[in-house]
Amino acid sequence: MSDAGFTLIELLTVIAILGILTAIFIPVTASVRASARQSQCASNMRQIGLGLRLFADDNGGNLPGTSHYDVKDSWITSLAPYLGNVNEIRICPADPRAEQMRQLDDATSYVMNNLIFNLALDELDQPLGADYRHLDSLTSPSLTKLAFIEADHRGLTSSDDHTHAEQWANNWLRVINDIAPDRHRSGSRASTQTEGSANYLYADGHVASIPAVEIRRRIESGENIALPPEARK
Repeated sequence: MSDAGFTLIELLTVIAILGILTAIFIPVTASVRASARQSQCASNMRQIGLGLRLFADDNGGNLPGTSHYDVKDSWITSLAPYLGNVNEIRICPADPRAEQMRQLDDATSYVMNNLIFNLALDELDQPLGADYRHLDSLTSPSLTKLAFIEADHRGLTSSDDHTHAEQWANNWLRVINDIAPDRHRSGSRASTQTEGSANYLYADGHVASIPAVEIRRRIESGENIALPPEARK
């Protein structure tokens, strides 16, 4: 008659198998969770894009302002009537500050491209460059970025709703001071912030995911990814 118990070898074998399975499933679970968060973030940004389109249709084709001029002009305030659930849409689920943001009315994970939404003025309030604030005047909407994912260390007030992208060309540190190009990743953050990817909202309403390492390559080649194509010529 056989003994119903486990031998030491059998017990160690079971423990080893469980260890192997754990080593396999934990990274897979983390990757699936990261992918789900990225998909929800992309959905948020597409809804923001739709809100921008509806706002422009009601305002002669013009995009809303940002807090660059007045904190009351935050995109969150302007688009709230056009977004069904602005308090969810304004927060990326992968943002480590998400729970803190939910306690604040104007905090957001997404920042608008100041080179599109804000007209640069000199000391006499004269334009320094072209005016891209009219959505339908953009000649390459499918290549023009409207919104990015905000960097972790930026503030949580309505005054932090836009980039400072005029400083980005050839300056990776300026880029990661404004945005998080590696927001979506399954592991810990690399010191260079080039492991992972982020979502980007374009003027035609589509959202694309671009690897952070590709964004850095383009920045360090002299390209300012925030400029519309017609301004890069």
